[in-house]
Amino acid sequence: MPSRFQRIGIAGAGAWGTALANAAARAGRDVVIWGRDAGAMETMRRARENRVHLRGVTLAPSVSPSSSLHSLSGCDAVLLVVPAQATRTVAAELRSHLPPGTPLVACAKGIERGTTLFMTQVLADACPSAVPAILSGPSFAADVAAGLPTAVTLASQELDLAEALATALGSASFRLYHSDDVRGVEIGGATKNVLAIAAGIVAGRGLGASAGAALIARGFAELTRFGRAFGARPETLTGLSGLGDLILTCSSPQSRNYALGLSIGKDGGFHPSGKLAEGALTANVLVAMAEAKAVEMPLAQAVEAVLSGRCTVEEAIGSLLARPQKAEL
Repeated sequence: MPSRFQRIGIAGAGAWGTALANAAARAGRDVVIWGRDAGAMETMRRARENRVHLRGVTLAPSVSPSSSLHSLSGCDAVLLVVPAQATRTVAAELRSHLPPGTPLVACAKGIERGTTLFMTQVLADACPSAVPAILSGPSFAADVAAGLPTAVTLASQELDLAEALATALGSASFRLYHSDDVRGVEIGGATKNVLAIAAGIVAGRGLGASAGAALIARGFAELTRFGRAFGARPETLTGLSGLGDLILTCSSPQSRNYALGLSIGKDGGFHPSGKLAEGALTANVLVAMAEAKAVEMPLAQAVEAVLSGRCTVEEAIGSLLARPQKAEL
C-alpha cells in the first residue's frame, strides 16, 4: 500500500534496531539500517544476518545495511534505535543529514542523565529541525524480528503524524497504537526498567511468586504516581507502554533489566557487566526527579540505593518490609 513513509531509516544496528528494520520491511517499507562499524555492516549486508546482536534471524530482502549516515538522508522517517544515553550524540550527528520536518522517532527507554530530559526532549534539543516522536511498549527484539505478535505505542504531539507512522510501520504481527501523550509513553518505558531490576532481585533472592506479584502491583503504583506528577494520562499508564511493558520486563530474564536484578539478587551486590541495562543508568535520575516533585517511590529508591552501593540487598529488603502499614493508594 502506498505510504507517505515508504522509505524508513533505522539509526542503530543493535538487536532492537535490526528487529525494527525487519518489522518495517514486513509492513512493505524500504528500509535502510545504519551502524557505525563499517565492517559489521558489510558483514550484515553480505550474510543477511546481524551476527553480532541477533544471530539466527534473517534480514528481510528490502533492508539495506549501511555505515554511512548520509544513507538516511533520503528517508521519509527515521527510527533512532540507540541507548538512551547515546541518543543526543547520534541525533546531533543526524542533524545535517535529515531534511527539515523529517519525523525522528526515539526508540530508547530512559531519561538523560545530567539534563533530566525525556527522549523526545533530547531529540528536540539535539536535532531541532526534525519532528520528534517516541515508540515504546512490551516488546523483545527476538520476538519482533521473528514476526511473533507484538503490540506497541507510537506517540507524537502531532496525532495525525503518530497515526500515519503507526499505519506505515504496522503489520499483521506488529500492531502499533498511536497517541499524542508523548510524556506518558516516555515515562512508562523509563520507569519500568528500574522496577524490572527490583523484580529480578526478588526472583534472584528466592522471595517467591507472591512477593513478585506484590512488587509489580506496588511498582505500578509508583509508576502511576510519577506519571501523574509529570502530566501523563491515566489511560497511557495503564496501556501498552506503561502497565504492559512493566508486566513483560518484570517477568522474564529476556529483559536485561530483570536479568541484572536476578544477578544482583543471587550475588548480593551490583557488578556491572558488558550488557546494557537501561534501568541501571536511569535509576538515580528517576529518583532525583521523583524527590523534586515529592513523589513517593520506595521501590525505585531501594533499587537506586543498591546500585549505588549505599545499602545491601538485605538492607533494602528489610527497609521495605519495615515500612509502616498504610492504606493501599
